[in-house]
Amino acid sequence: MNTTILRKSVLGIAGLAVAGGLAAGPLNHDTPTIDTRPVAAVQADKPAVDTLIPHGVQGDQSRIDLNDEQTGNAKAIIAATKKAGMDERAAVVSIATALQESKLENLGHLGDRNDHDSQGLFQQRPSSGWGTVEQITDPEYATLAFLKGLKQVDGWQDMPLTKAAQTVQVSAYPDHYAQWEQQAADLVAEHWNS
Repeated sequence: MNTTILRKSVLGIAGLAVAGGLAAGPLNHDTPTIDTRPVAAVQADKPAVDTLIPHGVQGDQSRIDLNDEQTGNAKAIIAATKKAGMDERAAVVSIATALQESKLENLGHLGDRNDHDSQGLFQQRPSSGWGTVEQITDPEYATLAFLKGLKQVDGWQDMPLTKAAQTVQVSAYPDHYAQWEQQAADLVAEHWNS
């Protein structure tokens, strides 16, 4: 048999099968309904909100626009948190604390405007045993020092953020850390896996 005739026969039979299927298909069974409602997007690489803010935020929330240096400091805090073997919640507490203390700016000695000898992201004091000026102005060292203090707070994971931060920092304004919880959680969600 000629290959051209064979090819035309096979293609003809295939064409009839497709045409018959299209004609008979929809007539022989119900048409499925399609749900056209929008589906919420879920991003698997971001931590869950209940991990980042397990108790919900307290009070009015503040937010500032960050420059590259401040964003870099937030990323350094996240990296140090991972190095310490701690979770996303610890990073949220750390970043919220640094937002309150320095607006995520690695501050040196501010002269007359300085609170005693406080410096760095967490406004830690050499005279209080946090480390040398060089150490506390190093974002990784400062974060690890803060986290070491946080680890010593029994049940910090179950406390409101402001109480956990205050227990480590011993601030004159203990409730001010709470206002940064949402922005800190947003930063951790954005940069934890980057």
